[in-house]
Amino acid sequence: MDPSLLEWLVTFAGLAAVLGFDLFLVARRVHEPSIREVATRLTFYISLAVAFGVWVWWYHGAKYGMQFFAGWLTEYSLSVDNLFVFVIIINSFNVPRKYRQEALFVGIVLALSFRAVFIALGGVAVQRLSWTFYLFGAFMAYTAIKLLRHGDHGGGDHGGGGEGGNNFVVRFARTHFNATDRWAGVRFFVRDSSGSWAVTPMFLVALALGTTDLVFAMDSIPAIYGLTRQPYLVFTANVFALMGLRQLYFILGKLLNRFVYLSKGLALILGFIGVRMVLHALRTNEVWFIHGGRNFNVPEIPTPASLAVIVAVLVLTTAASLYRTRGIQASSSPE
Repeated sequence: MDPSLLEWLVTFAGLAAVLGFDLFLVARRVHEPSIREVATRLTFYISLAVAFGVWVWWYHGAKYGMQFFAGWLTEYSLSVDNLFVFVIIINSFNVPRKYRQEALFVGIVLALSFRAVFIALGGVAVQRLSWTFYLFGAFMAYTAIKLLRHGDHGGGDHGGGGEGGNNFVVRFARTHFNATDRWAGVRFFVRDSSGSWAVTPMFLVALALGTTDLVFAMDSIPAIYGLTRQPYLVFTANVFALMGLRQLYFILGKLLNRFVYLSKGLALILGFIGVRMVLHALRTNEVWFIHGGRNFNVPEIPTPASLAVIVAVLVLTTAASLYRTRGIQASSSPE
């Protein structure tokens, strides 16, 4: 796959236009959206991702189409895990309901920014340093074990030193910056009663979300590079996975406590991707102290099999979670 510069520019412009329109809608009317409103937009974003995947399949071939869908589904499931922590952060700061769309959008923009940096670095690594797949594979195994050991869902151990107000970075900001309790929409700085500049609660929310997004980027980018080595597909899968996260918050916010097996499903997926990475590293081995720098004759896990495993795990863990919690009341909010 070798997308042209024009293809990159058109894709980037199209995705930027969609995200810009989303930002315009948020800024135009600060409010808590209705379920019908967010369901309509979420359906649009999912349909857009599926249509893009079909286009990749048709224009670049089935191999890359399946790689996009496998990467998108993996990143989407990790985004749902990210959503657990977003809920914790927004709740811990008591973000007013009318500002939650703005807070979520700030988190998504930060997530996209961090992922763009990691995509660029990861792309260089996998193209020029084949041995990095050993590191990525080991990191996927570590992440899978971490997910299995911490909590009933993936949100428990991703906060980078604690969630919300307990985040180390947030504590540092509160201690060393002049902070105010006055909300001012998405503004990070306002004048206090003495005329001095002060950071707003939204600034502290952004710090907490940014710390979380940095950790999730470190998990998600190696994961998708284990499924495809195409930066174009890595970038688009990440953007589409994050595109509907704001709407997903309002739809799934009351159901998140029912996805009790999500972390186990993610652990299986990431562990599987880790194995796939190590097998690739062995097939392309150039590390002199491993087998004398010679390649290993090991099998390759094809993309269709990877896609089938990811879909099966997501379906089974979702169904098992909903069955396991069928008698449990949904949480009262994303309050």
